Amino acid sequence: MKTIAHFIGGELYQGQSGRVADVYNPALGEVVAQVGLASVDEVNAAVANARRAFPAWAETSPLKRSRVMFKFKELLEANQRQLAEIISAEHGKVVSDALGEVTRGLEVVEFACGIPQLLKGEFTEQVGTGIDSHSMRQPLGVVAGITPFNFPAMVPLWMLPVAIACGNCFILKPSERDPSAALFLADLLQQAGLPDGVFNVVHGDKLAVDTLLTHPDVAAISFVGSTPIAQYIYETGARHGKRVQALGGAKNHMVVMPDADLDGTVEALMGAGYGSAGERCMAISVAVAVGDVADKLVERLKARAATLKIGVGADAAAEMGPLVTRQHRDKVKGYVDQGVAEGATLLLDGRDYQHPGHENGFFLGPCLFDHVTPEMTIYKEEIFGPVLSVVRVPDFDSAVNLINAHPYANGTAIFTRSGGAAREFSHRIQVGMVGVNVPIPVPMAFHSFGGWKASLFGDHHMHGPEGVRFYTRMKTITSRWPEKLTAEFVMPTMK
Repeated sequence: MKTIAHFIGGELYQGQSGRVADVYNPALGEVVAQVGLASVDEVNAAVANARRAFPAWAETSPLKRSRVMFKFKELLEANQRQLAEIISAEHGKVVSDALGEVTRGLEVVEFACGIPQLLKGEFTEQVGTGIDSHSMRQPLGVVAGITPFNFPAMVPLWMLPVAIACGNCFILKPSERDPSAALFLADLLQQAGLPDGVFNVVHGDKLAVDTLLTHPDVAAISFVGSTPIAQYIYETGARHGKRVQALGGAKNHMVVMPDADLDGTVEALMGAGYGSAGERCMAISVAVAVGDVADKLVERLKARAATLKIGVGADAAAEMGPLVTRQHRDKVKGYVDQGVAEGATLLLDGRDYQHPGHENGFFLGPCLFDHVTPEMTIYKEEIFGPVLSVVRVPDFDSAVNLINAHPYANGTAIFTRSGGAAREFSHRIQVGMVGVNVPIPVPMAFHSFGGWKASLFGDHHMHGPEGVRFYTRMKTITSRWPEKLTAEFVMPTMK
């Protein structure tokens, strides 16, 4: 059976810890590989390699670093189909969706290609007589990224291009459920001319995570995952003196106003709610029907969801594939059971779906609930599966108050023809990313991604200008060149 290796110091390294995890093909429900889980010594080796590579890489000019990113971008573009197929085989999402993931990651690489401009500091002449002041941004050192299973290429690409282009060395700890994409990225970076040790991959579980969180030579940690783990990452990393950005869970609402284009809204909800089998932190899991639009919306949602094309990754017609593991599928089924038990109306039940010819696969059909209330578990918790809930509210203010009361605040959307309603919603809503007639408002790479409240721990969002600030430290220099220096015993002022 295939064994998936670490990538340390520019070389593949077969783990010696004696601990492994199974990697599945979710469509078949079969183990296709095993991935080694790193020991403390193996994580330490990756950090040591990164630390050795850092001085030379930090001294490499931003222009030369950007040329490596340009080459990496070219290689990603040339190999994006192969990468998408690797993602599909281990995650389960259909290839067309995986291609979209790679494209969004590529956009961050494109952004990082502009690092010479992004690292330009500021200069002020004559802040005082004969005194000038300027600032610069310098890399942190060794930084690490801990990434989730649902985007095995895109989320690492939110982090590593900006971190590396800024002059840092990067250690990636990808999800052990779909680890092969990380090694594919490592190979492309090496082909692009990245020096050995600047990028490393260590596979592992909590042991590897804790080693990174507590290692004195790791300066910063980036994380995407569930809220309880994000809080743990943030608190542990901060306690050990690290800069941390930890993105947590989500419960994303789409407000449907009475004047919305219902046909377009339903199509938007199909992709946002059921795309990637709902395994997205920006998936819409709650449709908030305002006023008398509810009955018409629910009728159309039920009819359209019943036609969703479920299939394996290579099926070009498939709109949704299996979930990532049997355990996760069963967990999502449990949420559906609980929704029924708590009194929600289950209009579409996908719990017993089996895909022809793939009866052992981790498939779940689309599920649709109506008459969901804020007290229900399926409303309060992130399900991370193909389960869409409809909550009925009487008016616009009730919709805003509903969303603002939820502890998660990653993304939200409003579908309406009213510019006034859209502007009021965007202004009042307490959520990090807002879409107006856009169901999944993931910002472009030159903006930054991040939620509010329990969806983000730390001060910096990911990629874009916030990413550059996170992966660098500002230094400000105040200088003068007098003919003769004299002692001063008072606080300097710029007179």
